[in-house]
Amino acid sequence: MKISYLAILVILAAGCKPQPQTAANPSPPSLPVTSLGSTSETTFQDYPASIQGTVNIEVRPQVSGLLDKIFVDEGSFVNAGQPLFMINEQPFRAALNNALATLHAAESSQANARLEVEKLTPLVQNKVVSEYQLKTAREAFNIATANIESAQASVSTARINLGYTLIKAPVSGYIGRLLKKQGSLVSPSDQTPLTDLSDVHEVHVYFSLGEKEFVNFKAQYPGETLKEKLKHLPPATLLLADNSEYPVKGSIDMIDGQFNSTTGAITLRASFPNKAGLLRSGNTGKLRLSLQHPDVILVPQQATTEMQDKIFVYTVSDSNKIKMSAITVSGQSGNNYLVKDGVKKGDRIVLSGIGSLQEGTLIHPEAASEKTTIAKN
Repeated sequence: MKISYLAILVILAAGCKPQPQTAANPSPPSLPVTSLGSTSETTFQDYPASIQGTVNIEVRPQVSGLLDKIFVDEGSFVNAGQPLFMINEQPFRAALNNALATLHAAESSQANARLEVEKLTPLVQNKVVSEYQLKTAREAFNIATANIESAQASVSTARINLGYTLIKAPVSGYIGRLLKKQGSLVSPSDQTPLTDLSDVHEVHVYFSLGEKEFVNFKAQYPGETLKEKLKHLPPATLLLADNSEYPVKGSIDMIDGQFNSTTGAITLRASFPNKAGLLRSGNTGKLRLSLQHPDVILVPQQATTEMQDKIFVYTVSDSNKIKMSAITVSGQSGNNYLVKDGVKKGDRIVLSGIGSLQEGTLIHPEAASEKTTIAKN
């Protein structure tokens, strides 16, 4: 049978038509993966703080008068009992002399009253005079005795007021500004004191914690009671206004008895030695507390993602499929999270490139470089 030329061309064309090929599966993405280990870590928390001396006193006059002398200069150190100011003593010395004169007169009156009693006593016994006269003499003697006691009290008051004219330092410390000058009229009712006196051989550093911070604070340190927890607190560090560290460590020794109803915070106190006098009342700074985290797992922040107030990491299974795992963070150290729960030692996580990953994605794990090492086994 003869085949036409056209039929042959059709057969040849059909034989040359390319056959459809099956599309190749895409290879899994290569991502850096590391195995989590544990390490010991120390974290720090800073709190704004104010600094006060152990004793801060307003030096005020206790009597009114002209300020005659000033024995100290602003900023100078004084010892307890050292004279600071002198108020004109002449009116007070005159008042003392007047009180002494009144006392002497009262003593003379008492002596006369005693003589009268002694004179009338035998006369009454012999019935020369009436007993009424003796009773009157005895009452006069009692009145004279009372007048002496009153005069003695006036003398004591005058002596005290005279003593108040010399104002002495009640404690050792540093003098503040002198707000009154020599020749000024001073009074106990003045709104401003003569000066301030600060005992700063040791300083108290006050800082505050909010309610939530205070709950965390109590949970972080061992001990059943607050008193026991204070004993287990690590030494405190004081950061000065320029962020430099004060060279001596302090200790937290007081927790206020109640929260401030206005601020909702509670005040704590740390004490620092200040033998060199580097710190003064009114300074500000920061109180730094350290917290030890033994056997803790660190996860870089770049390996996490946040969704609905939760933090997730992508863990890698034995079959190299990823899974989103929520973690509980207990703190932060640099660029790492301290993980309390959600992952464990030995788990593998994806370190970077997690922006487009989905649950169950198959990946090709790559060993993390040394720069991405996050913990030591």
